[in-house]
Amino acid sequence: MLTLLGIQTMEEDPAGRNRELDRLLLRVGEGDREALAEVYHRARASVYALALSLLKDAHEAEDVAQDTFVKVWESAPGYRAQGSPMAWMLTIARNLARMRLRREGRQVGLEDEEWNAIPADAPAVSPEDRQVLQTALAALGAEERQIILLHAVTGLKHREIAGLMELPLATVLSKYHRGLKKMRAQLEGGETP
Repeated sequence: MLTLLGIQTMEEDPAGRNRELDRLLLRVGEGDREALAEVYHRARASVYALALSLLKDAHEAEDVAQDTFVKVWESAPGYRAQGSPMAWMLTIARNLARMRLRREGRQVGLEDEEWNAIPADAPAVSPEDRQVLQTALAALGAEERQIILLHAVTGLKHREIAGLMELPLATVLSKYHRGLKKMRAQLEGGETP
């Protein structure tokens, strides 16, 4: 059942996915609108999930997601294929979401049911597996759930997640492994350690 968490990253080689996103972003930088549409198709769920995790409001998260792709279009001419293209886009989304929060003078966290709803967008997950996955995710603490979902949904490396969440890498790794143990215990016996 834990293999559900690797659905998107197993479907496609992460290095190949990064090369393809790099290629698409370079085309976007040249003004290719079809390439932007493909980038949007590949990254929209991850960008939206991150924006939702920060804003805690579906409508605002959708606005930030759209603004992110406008900013990607505007910034793509200066994009250089180095590092993770997904991390580059998620950094734009994070910055836009934080600017919105600062402008409104608020700081919010995401409710448990909203975090648990993120894997619902994964098309390869059956309704039964989705329910089991959501139950297992509900057993996690907020940061554990966010780290596991960012890794599983976006395919980000732990170092990239540490940068996005502004946490030490060791903390991200610890919370990731602790969260997986809790999920495993939940799936195997219905109890968490």
